[in-house]
Amino acid sequence: MEYLMQITSGRGPAECCMVVYNILDIVEKEAESYKIDVTRVALIEGANKKTLKSALLLLNGDKLDSFRKRWEGPVKWVGESIYRPKHKRKNWFIGISFVVPEEEFIWSEKEFRFDTMRSSGPGGQHANKTSSGVRVVHIPSGIMAVATEERSQHLNKKLARARIACLLKEENDKSKDRSEKYRWDNHNILERGNPVRVFKGSHFKEKL
Repeated sequence: MEYLMQITSGRGPAECCMVVYNILDIVEKEAESYKIDVTRVALIEGANKKTLKSALLLLNGDKLDSFRKRWEGPVKWVGESIYRPKHKRKNWFIGISFVVPEEEFIWSEKEFRFDTMRSSGPGGQHANKTSSGVRVVHIPSGIMAVATEERSQHLNKKLARARIACLLKEENDKSKDRSEKYRWDNHNILERGNPVRVFKGSHFKEKL
């Protein structure tokens, strides 16, 4: 069994990029305890040392479903900003998602249309001014998938391909419940308020 695991700061500030960097280390150590092989597919570095905007991992192992249940969704870190000591905010969120690698599916490129688009992050100085987002449409069925959360167009395309592969597989399997789960058209996976796991402090101790 294989999954692509995405750890992303979304449109979050430097503090969220720091959280991604530290959570990556925790994820890899926990994966080892589950006897899951981890390959780093892509790391997008942040503006500061020891920060990552996002990480894309390829996971392989028999206990992936159990591992996935522990991580999929928003992850919260509670702590003071090391970049803005006087900042009042103490809760910082990142997003974690899983998709089946699109290489597992056989498809013809002629059946798909790829469009670039501007990512719809927060306004103001954090808005993405470049066309890094990717929309992929399966022309025969009209099924569409979108990836805009990454600043890299290359990585967004990889995610969009994986997402539409999931949608097509679920459509073929006629599994309504799982199909709804994998409808990645709602590209902003970073939902605040219901974290699956919470860590706190500079040592990233898990809050149970």
